[in-house]
Amino acid sequence: MKQDQPRPAPRAGIMDIEAYVPGKSTAPAGVAKVYKLSANENPLGPSPKAIEAAREVAAKLDVYPDGSARRLREAIAEVHGLNPANIICSNGSDEILGLLAQTYLAPGDEAVFTEHAFMVYKIYIQAAGAKPVAVKETDERADIDAILAAVTPATRVVFLANPNNPTGTYVPFQEVRRLHAALPKDVLLVLDAAYAEYVRRNDYEAGIELAGSSENVVMTRTFSKLGLGGARVGWMYGPAHIVDAINRIRGPFNVNATAIEAGIAAIRDRAHIERSATHNEKWLAWLSAELTGLGLRVTPSVGNFVLIHFPDGKKHSAAAADDYLSARGYILRRVTGYGFPNALRMSIGTEEANRGVIDALKTFLKS
Repeated sequence: MKQDQPRPAPRAGIMDIEAYVPGKSTAPAGVAKVYKLSANENPLGPSPKAIEAAREVAAKLDVYPDGSARRLREAIAEVHGLNPANIICSNGSDEILGLLAQTYLAPGDEAVFTEHAFMVYKIYIQAAGAKPVAVKETDERADIDAILAAVTPATRVVFLANPNNPTGTYVPFQEVRRLHAALPKDVLLVLDAAYAEYVRRNDYEAGIELAGSSENVVMTRTFSKLGLGGARVGWMYGPAHIVDAINRIRGPFNVNATAIEAGIAAIRDRAHIERSATHNEKWLAWLSAELTGLGLRVTPSVGNFVLIHFPDGKKHSAAAADDYLSARGYILRRVTGYGFPNALRMSIGTEEANRGVIDALKTFLKS
């Protein structure tokens, strides 16, 4: 086809969006065993009860799922003490974030997020035709005063990842409440609590209470860190008027039957969730101490990953470390796109994977 012939064109601004690039999942050819530590997956895998529930769906794949995911919403509500009518389930929490942007942003509007936050915020803001406003962080942590200073009459949404990915830092809930109290009532505060299950801090809250008592706050969550990353299950809790608006535009069967049944079993398996959190707490502390002992800076994390900063210079840079580790089967996440050109994010893995990375880095740094 000649280039000067008419053809469908994306609307203005779409081709200016930088596509999301996930972490790699493969090692160079010839590597015998691969340890994928690039996607913050649960090293213990899914709940055995979730696996069994998913298997039972296999014989019924001809039947459409419940379009409202009622039983999954009821299971979530049962565990967290919520009204199921105020819950929406989704194809991963990413879908909910996109639906919120689509619903509450229009050309000329602005949406605020922090400079090292989850990259999909910017993508969804731009996809809605709105202006993304990235706010500087302080010590790789969300700065509430900086966020408030960035709010203008055009601001319609504030996205706050708490804890944040890829830094692993969090905002104490009194600071979240201060942010909410200072926001205009017509600005939507989105609390993205994807890693809430792993946080062991007395001053942290995922946002359930604030979302349940406010007209302009929602909390989003995911099942991915519980071991269902491949099933793609997420959910949102918020006021009825926001739930109503989102339900008007979401896909009619946006959560598939396998995800619904696996999700019900997973969220009710509290023992598996506790084992996952306990494993993470142990190895997060161990890895942070070991990496610091190697002379590497680690951003203090409360998630299921650590952000590792490498020294300047080509010899022991993040890129060189990534190549070295990949050649030995350890796949970490490059985070240049997040504003960290000389850092790698490492998911907390199995004991074998965690010890293997430390041993490999010891050799690498001595080379």
